[in-house]
Amino acid sequence: MLWFLGAWYQCTEGMAGMTPEGSQFDARQYDSKMNDLLTQDGEEFFTSYDEVYDSFDAMGLQENLLRGIYAYGFEKPSAIQQRGIVPFCKGLDVIQQAQSGTGKTATFCSGILQQLEYGLVECQALVLAPTRELAQQIEKVMRALGDYLGVKVHACVGGTSVREDQRILSSGVHVVVGTPGRVFDMLRRQSLRPDYIKMFVLDEADEMLSRGFKDQVGVFSATMPPEALEITRKFMNKPVRILVKRDELTLEGIKQFYVNVEKEDWKLETLCDLYETLAITQSVIFVNTRRKVDWLTDSMRSRDHTVSATHGDMDQNTRDIIMREFRSGSSRVLITTDLLARGIDVQQVSLVINYDLPTQPENYLHRIGRGGRFGRKGVAINFITRDDERMMFDIQRFYNVVIEELPSNVADLL
Repeated sequence: MLWFLGAWYQCTEGMAGMTPEGSQFDARQYDSKMNDLLTQDGEEFFTSYDEVYDSFDAMGLQENLLRGIYAYGFEKPSAIQQRGIVPFCKGLDVIQQAQSGTGKTATFCSGILQQLEYGLVECQALVLAPTRELAQQIEKVMRALGDYLGVKVHACVGGTSVREDQRILSSGVHVVVGTPGRVFDMLRRQSLRPDYIKMFVLDEADEMLSRGFKDQVGVFSATMPPEALEITRKFMNKPVRILVKRDELTLEGIKQFYVNVEKEDWKLETLCDLYETLAITQSVIFVNTRRKVDWLTDSMRSRDHTVSATHGDMDQNTRDIIMREFRSGSSRVLITTDLLARGIDVQQVSLVINYDLPTQPENYLHRIGRGGRFGRKGVAINFITRDDERMMFDIQRFYNVVIEELPSNVADLL
């Protein structure tokens, strides 16, 4: 049985950024293209799955899995969990589509944990993710939810010891979560054997099937995510599509504001003015380039503000240390790029600042979804220059939200 999970952010509308550079996103044109891709010979390739379960208890899950779910802090399933866990558990091929921050990781982790044969200590489920941080985050969720089941799960990611991976895999695991390069290496060395794998999850499928990963995810020829749907026809058997519609994907609990800074040069002063508010809670600041992460970090530190920073040019050990400090709360303000946005799930994050607006509307959701996760409260603040006005308009239209000007009492909102 092969399972496929496409976490296309916002009901695959997350692929909006695939329009040619400089052009504007047209939701109707995009939806039309998606519908064309998801039909075959005039018939829909997938079938809809509309059953909704209002509680975890109603899903028929093992008692020890329920214990793990409740111990993790879940009380009521989110929209994607209400629709997505049960078809997973029934062994159906599934395309699940939902935004970041709605509990989709726990959705596929629960599906996997429900179906594992725990007496067989062989890899039965393989999860692929685009970044090391996200793979490690998935491993953490899988381990926590499966705590009472005795699940053995291992993250195979780059920047770690190959020999240690080989040792752990040879000792036996139920689930492997990894990045494409290291997983492929373990398969090539025959340290990871595919003989017992019956579940396969491709998380953040849009990212995995983009140009950056197409050579590593070698079985797929797609270069852009809309075309990525074509590959599902080759290896999915009558998949069901779990669609959480755009109008159901309100970022409830996250208050969104903008600050009109007029020009780029004024952003730094504005950020420094907000620093005391940032340090009250844990905050993530997003910029668009690695070079700018370094520049902003140096600029803030030169003004005696304490900040941490992480980006893809740093070695893995450094990134791990920084994220550990941030998760523990010893570091309170983190500056980063979109690359690492999907691997940040810190319970205490309640403020996200877009120092730069994202270059694509869909990344806005991944960024501000760092705050207010699983229904907690959060605040997002966007710095807007004159050049950003068009993108801000597109974001508001894309997510059907109105972003208001930041009030003076922002600290009271946190």
